[in-house]
Amino acid sequence: MLLVIDVGNTSMVWGVYKQSILAARWHTSTCDNRSANEYGVLINQFFRLHAVDATNIKGVAISCVVPAVLDALLGMCHTYLQCNPLVISANIDLGLRILYKPPESLGADRLVNAYAAMCKYGRPVIVVDLGTATKFEAVSADAEYLGGAIAPGVQLSLEALAHKTAKLPRVELTRISTAIANNTIDAIRSGVIYGTAGQVDALIRHIKKEMGPPTPRVVATGGHAHVISSLSTEVQVFDDQLTLDGLHLAYQRASAADIDRKLGRE
Repeated sequence: MLLVIDVGNTSMVWGVYKQSILAARWHTSTCDNRSANEYGVLINQFFRLHAVDATNIKGVAISCVVPAVLDALLGMCHTYLQCNPLVISANIDLGLRILYKPPESLGADRLVNAYAAMCKYGRPVIVVDLGTATKFEAVSADAEYLGGAIAPGVQLSLEALAHKTAKLPRVELTRISTAIANNTIDAIRSGVIYGTAGQVDALIRHIKKEMGPPTPRVVATGGHAHVISSLSTEVQVFDDQLTLDGLHLAYQRASAADIDRKLGRE
């Protein structure tokens, strides 16, 4: 079994793969002051809840955009799972030529999403990740990571409205059926949801134009993608486990490369 961990700015997504199937999945909030022992207790609780035998975990793959969390996770893996995890970075060979400058500034989540989309949906491909930030990734037909764009995400927009205005309340993001709202709560939802969908479509059209033919496929993922992607005219696929699948695929690739090295095939 493989444990995968996607550490975002707001939340962490954990998954366990049995062979190539995502057998268990759970979410926690991102907290940058948990210790390795706290993560060890947490992971054992989740394993018990999902009937996962920790001794069957043979590897770990991590994507992390919060450096303060990574050391504790590494300590947890060494102490409680007796393994050295694969940590995604631009230094990992994923078969992508990274044109981002400098390459090491590319977020691990962006890289693993681009790799997952390329593997699952072919090339060229555009990924839209609707999380804390809204991120766009472009992969060419020649397996080049071209770059992308970053914009404030849905949750940041909602929090900014509540924090920077005197009368606008905090709002939970839920689907709405019309853009014209007859109350303040739905007016905020309309502005953020339809506004983000319009932003997504506009940026995708610009990216497509710059990429040129052949026309790339467009994949959406992330915590808010289920709400926004249904209103987009450009998004073709909604994949809520794209990042976890990318971690699984990256681990498989790294393991195969390691076997080749040991057998002297390189």
